[in-house]
Amino acid sequence: MLRIIEIEARLFVRDRLNSLFSLVFPTLLLLGLGAIPALRTPDEKFGGLRFIDSYLSSIVVFTLVFIGLQRLPVVVATYREKGVLRRLSTTPMHPARLLVGQLVVNFAAAILSVLLTIVVGYVVFGVDLPHHPLGLACAVVLGGAGTFALGLVIASLAPNARAAGGWATVVFMLLMFFGGVYLPRFMLPSVVQAIGSYSPPGVEALQEAWLGSAPDWRHLAIMGLVSLVAGTVAARTFRWE
Repeated sequence: MLRIIEIEARLFVRDRLNSLFSLVFPTLLLLGLGAIPALRTPDEKFGGLRFIDSYLSSIVVFTLVFIGLQRLPVVVATYREKGVLRRLSTTPMHPARLLVGQLVVNFAAAILSVLLTIVVGYVVFGVDLPHHPLGLACAVVLGGAGTFALGLVIASLAPNARAAGGWATVVFMLLMFFGGVYLPRFMLPSVVQAIGSYSPPGVEALQEAWLGSAPDWRHLAIMGLVSLVAGTVAARTFRWE
């Protein structure tokens, strides 16, 4: 297992352009938004906070969803398309190990990206550090696990990189919408906000932890359930070719 993780980590680093984009784009997005003076001004629409303060949870959503759905499935589907998985099928390695290796490496990249966004937001714009660090850690881990598990389902079934990218983009756009990335959550209908609270990666739990309260245990439980169910489906439906 450690050897698989090591190899996947090397391949991740070698894919410099995509890897760098995955790590730094959320931070660049924050810097771009923060460069607009109006978004650095407290507003009653955001409970007296600045837009960039309230939007950080959506940036975390983007980070987890992008890496979990736009990168991970395409990488595994590319392995299948190029015959890498067919060769691996002749070995004793169980497919779950490959999926876990992908999960560990990409999740580590997502954590680094989130930490970079937190540091830059604090240093450059004076954004408060998460008021409930433990709650945020739980929300990121469980919400990320649910999101990545959905990506693993696509990775397990997509016959090639093109199909994986197409399938993943549909889920990606839906989770981005419900996560308040396209539009601030206060502009969304209440039913959409409610769906976003229980959809991976759980923007409501992320926002609650960042602004100071413990995340709702129901949101975290749903994220854990999604990761368990989707992860099991991915392992059982995995196709070598």
